[in-house]
Amino acid sequence: MNQSILLHRVLPMSKRWIATQAGKGSTVIDATAGNGNDTKFLAELVGEEGHVYAFDIQKEALDSTHARLVEHGLEQRVTLIQDSHANVATYVDRPIDAAMFNLGYLPYSDDLSVITRAESTIAAIDAMLDLLKKDGIITVSVYDGHPGGPEERDALMAYVRTLHQKDVHVARFELLNQRSNPPHLLAFEKMRDFTSHERIENN
Repeated sequence: MNQSILLHRVLPMSKRWIATQAGKGSTVIDATAGNGNDTKFLAELVGEEGHVYAFDIQKEALDSTHARLVEHGLEQRVTLIQDSHANVATYVDRPIDAAMFNLGYLPYSDDLSVITRAESTIAAIDAMLDLLKKDGIITVSVYDGHPGGPEERDALMAYVRTLHQKDVHVARFELLNQRSNPPHLLAFEKMRDFTSHERIENN
């Protein structure tokens, strides 16, 4: 066989991990709707009985996502929310099976200064860990080739080290010999039921 079995690129790998824990009837979150590619994937994954909450602070992104969903007849499965993903608990009050983040800026946007920031990204992950079911998955595609990207990456890695292994397992996937700042992928797997005030301190 010519197909590589060693490595998959970051975005396909993220979808593969999400699909291990989410499926028909699941509740999931697209934390960064962008142009709607991940939202469409999630809407197809959860089926008619499931639901997707998709966040983005840019109306341009949500308009693009909505158009993509309508094109494929998936809009009834998705709630589009123009707000920071850090405010997820304001909109989602039920357990979730999975969540996806695709950090950085909106591709093809006229304003590339609008980027994800460490403070809101970490707050969102922290809140979604509370909502996540045991064995649920959060994937985070991390881009650091743009201004602000390295700072977000470093803050995120520092945050990851505060999570106790009995609460959350975190894996990092990356291609080491690629040029031009390729993204890497973080995957969070919730190991037990907990909320933020029940977490174990990682000393």
